[in-house]
Amino acid sequence: MPQFFLNKRLIILLVSIIVLVALIGFSLRERSKLTWPEQFVKDTTGWVQSLVSRPAQYVAGFFENLQDLQDTYDENKGLKSRVEKIASLEAEVQELKKDNKELRDVLDEKKTLRDLEPMPATVIGRNPDRWHEMIIINKGKLDGIKKNMAVVTATGLIGKVKNVTQFSSTVQLLSAMDPKNRISAVIQGETEVYGFVQGFDDKQKMLLVKAIPSGAKVEKGQTVITSGMGGVFPKGLMIGKVEEVKPDQYGLNQTALVKPGADFYDIENVMVIKRLMTSPEESVMKSGKEEDL
Repeated sequence: MPQFFLNKRLIILLVSIIVLVALIGFSLRERSKLTWPEQFVKDTTGWVQSLVSRPAQYVAGFFENLQDLQDTYDENKGLKSRVEKIASLEAEVQELKKDNKELRDVLDEKKTLRDLEPMPATVIGRNPDRWHEMIIINKGKLDGIKKNMAVVTATGLIGKVKNVTQFSSTVQLLSAMDPKNRISAVIQGETEVYGFVQGFDDKQKMLLVKAIPSGAKVEKGQTVITSGMGGVFPKGLMIGKVEEVKPDQYGLNQTALVKPGADFYDIENVMVIKRLMTSPEESVMKSGKEEDL
């Protein structure tokens, strides 16, 4: 009798395994419709998931909103601080303009070294072999273009006029690897620091501002502009921002790596800067056969 029950259990187990395998195979095959048990299980599972996920999403969204509010508050606080500084600077600029006008009226001087006339021009030629050195613009002698005039874009200085013909001009870019291509520059700060834009680091895409005194304090983020000391370029043309400062090979001076304000790679429209008043030093610079500054 026990042997009979043992065999019966074995038979039931085998039959159960066969049925289970058959059900698995049936559920895995491609069907257009699910059976009602499968539909019931699927619907029940989906309802439970929805019941759990909605509160979880609500809680997560609540904390995200709190974080967004905190970020908005911090940004608003920073913007208010900047607006207050801008208002203060605007008031200071207005006072300086007023004082400058009064002094010019007293001296009966109508023009200054900062007065300039921008002339729009379009790039009409660029040699692929000298892409980072020269561009050709559609303005020449007939338009009043002269050698050594500064050329800028909306974001900063890009170079100077090298050669002029009747109807076009060749502009030498600041990124040109020419030792004679130098621009007198000043690094703005509590104390102005002078140097020369001379050379271009092609790997880092940075301008090199050389001849900075070793004791001068220059920091990352300071603005570099034209100094106006060379008698050719007006003062205040944007050149770029200081990224790094390092001593030169002899340790006597420093060299600043400056990120250009302008994009030398993509240039289409430029402005040629014509100075309305010539600096007294220009004749001296020309007599010394200086082409830079």
